[in-house]
Amino acid sequence: MLVGLDPRVGQLPEPLRPRDANDLVAVAAAYREFCRGVIDVVAPLVAVVKPQSAFFEELGPPGVAVLVEVIRYARERGLLVILDAKRGDIGSTAEAYAAGMIGPNSPWGGDALTVNPYLGDDSLDPFVAAAKQHGGGAFVLVKTSNPGGRTFQDLVSGGQPIYRHVAGLVESLAAGSVGECGYGAVGAVVGATYPAQLAELRAAMPHTWFLVPGYGSQGGAGADVAAAFDQRGLGAVINSSRAIIFAHARKDYAGRFAASEWQRAVEAATREMIAELREHTTARHLA
Repeated sequence: MLVGLDPRVGQLPEPLRPRDANDLVAVAAAYREFCRGVIDVVAPLVAVVKPQSAFFEELGPPGVAVLVEVIRYARERGLLVILDAKRGDIGSTAEAYAAGMIGPNSPWGGDALTVNPYLGDDSLDPFVAAAKQHGGGAFVLVKTSNPGGRTFQDLVSGGQPIYRHVAGLVESLAAGSVGECGYGAVGAVVGATYPAQLAELRAAMPHTWFLVPGYGSQGGAGADVAAAFDQRGLGAVINSSRAIIFAHARKDYAGRFAASEWQRAVEAATREMIAELREHTTARHLA
């Protein structure tokens, strides 16, 4: 599993909220403290974190600087980092994104990057090349968890929905970079909110790692993501963001933790998710 780092000033634990939410430097500093605090809790429990670039970029230069610090801190704590930036462009622009963001020695230092495929196959080439070269990864949007994703992804062309065409391309790229684990350097973003399509795509993409959003606050549960895993309990990383990092505000946790104990709430929510995945998926084989 992985924990998404999606800081939002209005949802931070009370002890960390800046006095002035319009002071971008102060908000960025609060994000730094919050994300480091989350990382300290989850580092012994999960393998991956996924900072959402938008919430840091929203603050301008102070936020971007903190994002880089958060990525480096997560790596220092032994975590893999998927930078959720959904980049996608053509030619030298895509090459610049890939060089800047993918690989532990890149300026941003992400192990993997989320990528938008809708500019075509040549737009993915620089990201795939960087992932192979630097031992990193690229997670391509295939079937996203938001309701509006169906607007384009479910359109039928040539007898198949668009997401199946994207899936075919991603699987071919993954199959061309398979490692000892049986999976390639190119992965797919497939939402937990569409369990039937998740199972369909797992069968169609046997060499592709799945990054599965939509668990937790978006309604996905352990049983919904079971099809993402292979029989060894491999092949998928399940993401939970708000349900873990803002667990102190969850109704089902009301009264259990004081505001100053927000990290205990993060730990409790993380362990709860681990237990559910072990119960409902083949990932229990890894326990």
